[in-house]
Amino acid sequence: MKILFSPSESKNENCTDKPFDKDSFIFKELFDYRMQALNSFFDYIKNTSIEDLKEFFGIKDEKEIKKFIQNLHNQPTKKAVELYNGVSYEYLDFNTLDKKAKDYIYKNTLIFSNLFGVVRADNLLPFYKFKQGAKLPSLSLEKFYKQHFSKALDEFLQDETIIDLRAGYYDKFYTPNKQFTTYKFIKNGKIVSHFAKAYRGMLLRILAQNDIQDNNTLLSKLPLNLKLKEIKYINLKEEILLEIID
Repeated sequence: MKILFSPSESKNENCTDKPFDKDSFIFKELFDYRMQALNSFFDYIKNTSIEDLKEFFGIKDEKEIKKFIQNLHNQPTKKAVELYNGVSYEYLDFNTLDKKAKDYIYKNTLIFSNLFGVVRADNLLPFYKFKQGAKLPSLSLEKFYKQHFSKALDEFLQDETIIDLRAGYYDKFYTPNKQFTTYKFIKNGKIVSHFAKAYRGMLLRILAQNDIQDNNTLLSKLPLNLKLKEIKYINLKEEILLEIID
């Protein structure tokens, strides 16, 4: 079982682990590609005006922006699953899980960073800012990572059951080449987006707490306010629609 998961723009600034190196990441053989992406990012932010960076980062406060204009190679780090703290991660509530559940997430969860590409939940990342959809003039990061990491991911996942809990945007970084399962959430007949972040975090927590290894078991453990509505098959994708019950 492997779970594909989104990052979040909101992050925990309290990083205390050592700066990252090649051993900090899954797919060590592809480390140079990560550094190519990171160097393109750093070259851009150090040579761009504060006014342009306000738009790039989505931040108006100049003092806040200056916090992110730094070389990330020598910054302290944190495990990815603890660095991100947006809505999905609030509902995952990682720090309240027991050791077995945490180890499950470390081993089985792949997070798709906008800047660093795919990382395992226990890989070390620094505090950084790179909003979803932001563009570097010299490099399309989603295309870059899809080109250079898809083969390694295909091989890594070839014998695994895949549950894709990412937002749809992250298909741009990687699309599995074998059968995989996604989840969508419906309320009052409409697919929801903000609520979806919370429920993706809940599902990852359920997977970890129950050491789940197949999708049918996950469906049998749904919280009471989620009801199976429909299952669709679209090429290699099994799309499960869950209805949110008030």
